[in-house]
Amino acid sequence: MAVVGAGVVGAGTAWHLADCGHSVCLYDPRLAVAVDSGPNTTERNGSSASLGVLMGNVYRRHSGRGWRLRQRSMALWPQWIKAMQRFEPALQLDSPLIQLADDDDGLKRMQTLAERRQGLGLQLVPAMDKPVACIGGLCSERDGRLEPLVLQRALRLAMARVSVRKHPSKVLNLRRTGTNRCPRWGVETDREDCRDYEAVVICTALNSEALLAPLGHQRAMTPVLGQVIDLELKDGPADWTDWPAVLSLQGFNLVPQQPGRLLLGATLEPGDQAQPRCLELMRSQLGSTLPWLRTATPIEQWSGLRARPVDRPAPLLEQLEPGLLLASGHYRNGVLLAPATAEWVETTLTDEPAGSLSIS
Repeated sequence: MAVVGAGVVGAGTAWHLADCGHSVCLYDPRLAVAVDSGPNTTERNGSSASLGVLMGNVYRRHSGRGWRLRQRSMALWPQWIKAMQRFEPALQLDSPLIQLADDDDGLKRMQTLAERRQGLGLQLVPAMDKPVACIGGLCSERDGRLEPLVLQRALRLAMARVSVRKHPSKVLNLRRTGTNRCPRWGVETDREDCRDYEAVVICTALNSEALLAPLGHQRAMTPVLGQVIDLELKDGPADWTDWPAVLSLQGFNLVPQQPGRLLLGATLEPGDQAQPRCLELMRSQLGSTLPWLRTATPIEQWSGLRARPVDRPAPLLEQLEPGLLLASGHYRNGVLLAPATAEWVETTLTDEPAGSLSIS
């Protein structure tokens, strides 16, 4: 079978399928380049440009597909990390994650959430004055962050171990080449002749729409830009011992790198063009809570496109035809939902019951 797209979702799916005994080919032109050696950091893809935040247990909803996907992924991530640490020891989940309340009502909702999920490592955080001044929040010991470049490097090493065949080429077209009784799919690329497969899994974000439309499947997705800024803090916290792995505030994620350095990221902007005053926008929204951001100096800045489904909930997990699966449009949660997505793909292809997951 073929997997199209080698971000975290595509690479994770290819690795999982091969580990389950399937013969897998992975297509993506970026496979010709080392994970951390792109020509310019501003040209990172969605996975590489992310912060790798896993915000699964602090999800506000208590039911539905989104909640089940998050819970399944958070259950699988420790297994995935342990398996990949054999190839990349640097891969680890940095925790905890603290989500700060915007107001008293928000704090009350967090208190209710902590009471409902006592077995998931959630606890209420009281008012604090460092590393930020706030009325309180919610601490999740099991949520946190995976370094996305380390994760992708680990996935490539793990895929080599299970003999995933990598094709550093762009898929141009998909063709139906089989029959109704025995469906097969042709994959045409810019570098080689068309190859036939029993199944194709599309994990290529915004490029998915162009591959599906000629086959009669309309799955519109819109680009949303995620931005990350590496900041040097002049007046920030000198002592980082009380700083969590991730601090989430008003839709922004703050990740300490070392004393005096901080990553600030958010997925804010519709479209595919970054605002030139991104840092000023972030400072204006967070300045009252984090006054030391006003004197921070940007060292580096990058962005990456996320695919958000139009008029459909994210992500798109669908079997469009026998042997044609769509696992794309994860929006902000590609890294978080990669394990549950890979499991759904394998379960669907082998026609095994999904059990209690029921994510369709």
